[in-house]
Amino acid sequence: MEEECKEVEQVKKNDSQIERDDILRLKDELVAAKEELISLKQELRKARESSDNNLNKLKYMVADFDNYRKQMEKQVGSKIEENKAELVLRFLNIRDDFVRALEIAKQTKAEPVVVEGLDGILKNFDHQLRSEGIIEIETIETPFDPNVHDAVSFSYRDDIPESTVTDEIRKGYMLDNKVLRPSIVEISKKIVKNSVNDTEKTEKGTEN
Repeated sequence: MEEECKEVEQVKKNDSQIERDDILRLKDELVAAKEELISLKQELRKARESSDNNLNKLKYMVADFDNYRKQMEKQVGSKIEENKAELVLRFLNIRDDFVRALEIAKQTKAEPVVVEGLDGILKNFDHQLRSEGIIEIETIETPFDPNVHDAVSFSYRDDIPESTVTDEIRKGYMLDNKVLRPSIVEISKKIVKNSVNDTEKTEKGTEN
């Protein structure tokens, strides 16, 4: 009987030791799990920071590329406009020569059918210019505008306001709201009367 009791007590001691060992092992595993969790959180935080940095870098790269694209489009557009303006100016010089030839044909009383044909060609030419957005600058009887007019001569007039365009020497044109070629014009100037000299002349005439 005593031996059986001793065996039971020994079993209980063994069970208690096993339980303590299990608890210690579980505590060690729990501590290890916590440390691993802390490590994973740190790695996750670093990964998020790295991801945010990469995302910001990507956003900057996209913004830089977009700015570069817009700049290149602007440069290309500007170059196209310059080339178009240069080409149109050459055609305008041809038009000037054509108009002079037409005037000569009219002055020399060329065949009416020839003059009509030349007039028709000129109208088609001007229609093509307008279809490309090229418009004539207004001149005759308009106020002188240094932005679109280039004055090369004067006419002394009292019947119209000063600095009014009185004659168009060469047509000017606009392209896309920009001056392609300024108009060469003549403008009016007031006749200045020297009232003092006129008075002196009158007095001298009276004395004589």
